[in-house]
Parts: sequence; C-alpha cells; structure tokens
Amino acid sequence: MTTELSPRPGPISLDQPPSRRYRPRVPLRQYVYFALFSRRTSAAEMTALLGIAPDEVSVRGSRSTEPVVRPVSHSWKIVCREPGLCVDEQIARVLDRLRPHTARIAELAGRLAAEEQEHGGAVLEVVRYFNDTDQEQQPLHLGPPEGPNLFGWHLNRDALDFLTATGAVLDIDEYDMTSHEDGE
Repeated sequence: MTTELSPRPGPISLDQPPSRRYRPRVPLRQYVYFALFSRRTSAAEMTALLGIAPDEVSVRGSRSTEPVVRPVSHSWKIVCREPGLCVDEQIARVLDRLRPHTARIAELAGRLAAEEQEHGGAVLEVVRYFNDTDQEQQPLHLGPPEGPNLFGWHLNRDALDFLTATGAVLDIDEYDMTSHEDGE
C-alpha cells in the first residue's frame, strides 16, 4: 500500500523559478535521541557513571504484576526536538554534546550490552510523524530559498564513527498520521 503525499503538478525542473518548482508540503514532526537502556541499571545510576545529566529519562514497567512489578527498561536520553532542522542536523546536535564523553559512553554501553544481551545497550533513535495535523508541525520543503529539505537526511562519517565506538544501533521510526475516513 502506498500513500500519495500530494498531487504532483509536473516534473521538477531546477531551471524554473522557485515559485514554479514542485514543493511538497506535508505536516511533519520529528525528533532524534541517543539513549542508553537497561533492565537493571537505572537512569540515575547511568548518570552517576557517566557524569552527564540526561535530557529525559524513562522507566517502562513490566506487563505482569506477579510476584512483583519490575521495570522492563530504564532509559537515559539526550534529545533534540528543535523544529526546522533536518534529521542529520538534529543528530549532529545530539552527538556534538556526547562526543567529548565517547569513551565513558562506550564503556557503559558495552557493559549494559554484555550484561543484558538485547535488553541493554545504546541506540540512536530517529522518530518522524508525517501528516501529523494534531501537533506542532514543520512544513517540508524541496530546498532553498524557502527552507531545508526535511525529507532527506544522511549520516556523516563522524556520526557513523560515534555509533561504532559506542556500539549503538540505529532505529528509525516513521509514521503516517493521515486520518483515514471510512470508505477510503
């Protein structure tokens, strides 16, 4: 199943004046975060080990209450939610804050991954909501002069090196929030 973003009036030609180029306009909300996660090590413990205060922490609880409720996952996060930036710019903002602490982050991420297999480690998360008309949004543009192209993004060598050094995985979640009426 494909979703059409908007009707296309014709081919894109960069020889045309900007006002005549096709510019998709889709409500978009996006953010990026780097997280350390664990079943056993709390975000407070991670903060103490790293010496870096997180922007956000979360504790996701277990689905069962017997015999005792235990957290399924603790997360320590550095986040960029700044609107108007491309994903790669948001990633750069997060990683610029973390890069001076790469060795400590890598050590802790490695320990979490070794102790807890798939339940501990590090992740760089990209989250994008397209057609999200109920939230504050960022219009998509094809390119200057109106604004950045928020559709495309890439990971530069520095970002890849940081992910490799810390053993982090890259997770990308994209959601089409288009409201579908009955009968469509």
